[in-house]
Amino acid sequence: MLKGGCFCGRVRYEAAGAPTHETSCHCSICRRTSGAAFVTWFTVPRSGFRFVAGEPARFKSTAKAVRSFCPQCGTQLTFEHEDFADQIDVTTCSLDNPEALPPRDHTWTRSKLSWIELADALPQYGKRRDEG
Repeated sequence: MLKGGCFCGRVRYEAAGAPTHETSCHCSICRRTSGAAFVTWFTVPRSGFRFVAGEPARFKSTAKAVRSFCPQCGTQLTFEHEDFADQIDVTTCSLDNPEALPPRDHTWTRSKLSWIELADALPQYGKRRDEG
């Protein structure tokens, strides 16, 4: 069971099931919604994810996607896409132990900031991994 939550502790979650798609996303939407150069995510089955304390705020970041964040401290927590309704993406660094789930690749590198130099030797995908 993976456990985590926001910076201030108001919102907590648990995620069961084997994590997949451990990635650092460089898309412009992740950058703008987090204020960071990229965001590291993992995916779990939607059925295995639940908020156990507090309730996050949600907003549609695109026509098909909803992001959640703590309404008090602003920590971005999840990403849900209607084309993948059985999955939920969770921000890796909101885990209690983010060291346990390092990224396996970089996605949307065609949108990567020019001043970011990736030197970790992980695979890089211009789009989502399954789109090449």
